[in-house]
Amino acid sequence: MHEILQQFLQRDAGPVVQFLKYAIAGGVATAVDIAVFYLMAWRILPALRDNDPVVRMLKLGVKPVTEDQRSRRFVIITAVAFLFSNLTAYLLNIVWVFEPGRYAWWMEMALFYAVSGISIVIGTFIGWLMIRGMHLSTTASYIGKLLAALMINYVCRKFLIFQG
Repeated sequence: MHEILQQFLQRDAGPVVQFLKYAIAGGVATAVDIAVFYLMAWRILPALRDNDPVVRMLKLGVKPVTEDQRSRRFVIITAVAFLFSNLTAYLLNIVWVFEPGRYAWWMEMALFYAVSGISIVIGTFIGWLMIRGMHLSTTASYIGKLLAALMINYVCRKFLIFQG
């Protein structure tokens, strides 16, 4: 038990603990993404409908928006939330999860953002389609975007960006 705890407290860890640490770091970055996304969608660039599950759960008052506005704002808000959450993910990954140093720090960060950018573009397109084509809630679209990005990021970060 002490050995497992030590692996959580330092960067060097076995594959199972490393993946758990990655998941925790990803959870923190996702919390940042959710906070920025929903704050913006609620107060800055309204993109929520009154029947959205998060709106109902939190009993939020929302401004009416057209489907065109909602789908466009979904993309803009996703981009802003991405910048904040990806910086959080990068910092947690280099400090706690992976061993940096395969590349110079600036190249490593550029690759990190590039991989994340590709995965978020794919995920955002899926979310946009879920709103425009399937008329699903902003929350359902957000979850679709999140799952698509998650599947790509771990493998690319582990095997292409960091030293493992």
